[in-house]
Amino acid sequence: MKNIRNFCIIAHIDHGKSTLADRLLDATQTVTAREQQAQLLDSMDLERERGITIKSHAIQMDYTYKGEKYTLNLIDTPGHVDFSYEVSRSIAACEGALLIVDAAQSIQAQTISNLYLALENDLEIIPVLNKIDLPSANPEEVSDDIVDLLGCDYEDIIPASGKTGLGVEDILAAIIERIPAPKGDPEEPLQALVFDSVYNPFRGIEVIFRVLNGKITKGQKIKFMATGKEYFADEIGTLKLNQVPKQVIAAGDVGYLISGIKEAKEVKVGDTLTDAKTPTQNMIAGFENVKPMVFAGIYPVDTEDYEELRNSMEKLQLNDASLVFTAESSAALGFGFRCGFLGMLHMEIIQERLEREFNMTVITTVPNVSYLAYTRKHPTTPLIVNNPSDLPEPSQLEKVEEPYIKATIITKSDFVGQVMNLCIDKRGIITNQTYLTPERVELTFDMPLAEIVFDFYDRLKTVSKGYASFDYSPIGMRTSNLVKVDVMLNAHVVDALSALIHADNAHHIGKKMCEKLKELIPRQQFDIPIQAAIGVKVIARETVKALRKDVTAKCYGGDISRKRKLLEKQKAGKKRMRQVGNVEIPQEAFMAVLKLND
Repeated sequence: MKNIRNFCIIAHIDHGKSTLADRLLDATQTVTAREQQAQLLDSMDLERERGITIKSHAIQMDYTYKGEKYTLNLIDTPGHVDFSYEVSRSIAACEGALLIVDAAQSIQAQTISNLYLALENDLEIIPVLNKIDLPSANPEEVSDDIVDLLGCDYEDIIPASGKTGLGVEDILAAIIERIPAPKGDPEEPLQALVFDSVYNPFRGIEVIFRVLNGKITKGQKIKFMATGKEYFADEIGTLKLNQVPKQVIAAGDVGYLISGIKEAKEVKVGDTLTDAKTPTQNMIAGFENVKPMVFAGIYPVDTEDYEELRNSMEKLQLNDASLVFTAESSAALGFGFRCGFLGMLHMEIIQERLEREFNMTVITTVPNVSYLAYTRKHPTTPLIVNNPSDLPEPSQLEKVEEPYIKATIITKSDFVGQVMNLCIDKRGIITNQTYLTPERVELTFDMPLAEIVFDFYDRLKTVSKGYASFDYSPIGMRTSNLVKVDVMLNAHVVDALSALIHADNAHHIGKKMCEKLKELIPRQQFDIPIQAAIGVKVIARETVKALRKDVTAKCYGGDISRKRKLLEKQKAGKKRMRQVGNVEIPQEAFMAVLKLND
């Protein structure tokens, strides 16, 4: 056990984690020249296309250092704020972390929040200064920032380059020397932490775990403590680039388990694995339950695909434990699911994965956050409102509370004005402003989560020319003056387009929604009124004009009254059509409501 090292890599998005992980795999000869490719651990097409890590990957490397053989378990983690749950799980399975900082971009908001996560779990931190071969790199200044942040010495920082492979040997040496070996007793009953799971269509569910105490052997009967289910360990092994079956995995090591589990519900990430005959008494204190930030409805385009969509979502939940969903139905869209996501990027990725991996075409409704509503009847017991249509009538409402977040934005000092304007537009209250260096400022705001859900991140990048980095953490609920804005098409309320909006912005947003829908809804044979209303009061209206056929074309010459008669007849037909007519809403209309500022 003293020759095992478990470590993860933490960094802000785009600071070169995956590339550096490739170099570590090359240096330890874990991959052959034939298997080599860029971003080797990012196995999804989606990850490669966007250049981001979505899911954490575990891989084992063997390395000989000073004549001794060491086993290194690397867990690559995502860098984007939406996937911080993946990071918290990886950190729970490690004793050390490589903190990677880009020598050109310096420390960013997400670096700091991931670092705090690692420090809370008492991990040994190894700072790595990456991309020092870039012409725009500024190693001296960034090293100062790292020293200020960590309180380490300059000698502790390892200069490296994921592109050229510079410093990789130093990193491997530091991992072996500085990160402590795992502690655990191989003689105790089996106690292993499940930190990931993958759905394999041929072999069922693969569980990825880290053994804390005891050992797991092939064919042993094991038990999942949270669900109480028991299985046989049909195959166990370690994760190289491909799975390597083993007979025994002992304390301190990381491995995978295949036991023919078919049901998605039977595996919970964060659960404890133990022996069925002599179970351990202590469950491992798992990481906290995932708190979804953004809610949206996902509906199948064809109602018959509802069950298929449910199966796809359950399989996806195995690969992404932070997805939460419950069934719901909508008058406009039929049966579907109310899903909780960690942020907008997470929602986009889930939608794409459903389409790519499961061939499901889905309609996503306007995302919103979870509110608490207090009624006059029960002023002390709150109602949880995940869907705007669940909000009680205005006459019965006492107050509505919405979730607030603490937003940390790090930006260049040139853009402080624009960033502040953007945050104040979004109802943010500035609480702190610190100059980290004369060039870089950390701004802290208290903001309503609902305001950052839509397009805040994109606009922040625009006003700061891509320099600002953003991170947030929830700080509880606060009372707000919110109203429900309904959108009516042809006098029917479309529940999927309803939104809870702050009273000050309601008129402005209602008007914009109507204008946007007017552009997107195709013209019919009859006039379609589009109205935005608060309760019974209409606050904005647009009309999609009818397509008209020239019914008088065949009347050349003759009396005007003949033409009038034909036109009146057409008008009566249109009126009847409007009463029975059904307006089809294109998918773009649901998403366009989000991009009202474009």
